[in-house]
Amino acid sequence: MTDLFYLQECSSTQDEIEKILPVDHNSLKAVYTFNQTQGKGQYGNSWDSGENKNLAYSLAIPTELIKIQFHLFNFHTAEVVADFLANMTKERVEIKWPNDLIIHHKKIAGLLIEKKKIDGISFFVIGLGLNVLANKTEHLPKAGSLWTQTGISFDLKNLTEELHKYLGLHLTANVSESSVIEKLNQNLFRKDMISVFEIGQVRQNGIIRKVDDEGYLWVELENGGLKKFFHKEISLLY
Repeated sequence: MTDLFYLQECSSTQDEIEKILPVDHNSLKAVYTFNQTQGKGQYGNSWDSGENKNLAYSLAIPTELIKIQFHLFNFHTAEVVADFLANMTKERVEIKWPNDLIIHHKKIAGLLIEKKKIDGISFFVIGLGLNVLANKTEHLPKAGSLWTQTGISFDLKNLTEELHKYLGLHLTANVSESSVIEKLNQNLFRKDMISVFEIGQVRQNGIIRKVDDEGYLWVELENGGLKKFFHKEISLLY
């Protein structure tokens, strides 16, 4: 069973969802808003969602319903959201390691997945920030929205309800760890293309070759050869 709760405004859906937990071990709950004022991004970054233009959504799933490792569930979630958006837009949606979603070279969504224990029950809490109708992103040159990248004007409420149903059906479905990595590499942003990276404030060219089953990004560097990196050890500049 999944429950979906609308908030007219909140500081962060990642915080608000804790107020409706715990749930029983087989239930999923989610909260969403179109006016999030202090959204959380990956590694303490903020997510500026804008008012009545974009979606902030958080879904809590009991961890016992998930049979793959945490870092692979992170990738699997990105893949499921990407599939949903590809179905809705008929556009290719790429995954920028580790968990940003890209359409036509612009970031349209970001994911934050936290593991929390509340009243003795362990949850994965998935936070999604999705740019839907925003049409001004000059202050964020790498960002776009479903509107700017596809020309489709989605109804926010209907899109959210369809997304929620899709996640409820697909996130808890059985999936092999090898298939998660295989699919990630098939849809990996800038894979096998010359790109510019920043490593310790030094820039150099390199080529993304793969993500391995431990979640490391392998990059063939112009100076240094093939090396693996974990989150925040390397930045892709695009």
